[in-house]
Amino acid sequence: MAELIAISHHERWDGTGYPGGLKGDEIPLEGRIYNICDQYDALRSRRPYKAAFSHEEAVKIITEGDGRTMPSHFDPRIVEVFKQSADEFNEAFEAHKD
Repeated sequence: MAELIAISHHERWDGTGYPGGLKGDEIPLEGRIYNICDQYDALRSRRPYKAAFSHEEAVKIITEGDGRTMPSHFDPRIVEVFKQSADEFNEAFEAHKD
């Protein structure tokens, strides 16, 4: 499973990801799930090149897009599950952010 996640979590549902340019169900489910988790963490975390986003901002970017991150990057079924469990993402992030 770790290998599937490592090789596929930057693939995008719309086919614009890497390294293989996989699209839709070609992307292993594990990679599709981890993709949205990784994106949420990246948005919430401070980086040398950007400030951390709030939970509300991160959810809005994933579900509505911001020009760089778009909902079309993610499996629509996983976006729906993300919306339903967004509060749990926040709780987990806050509990383990350090």
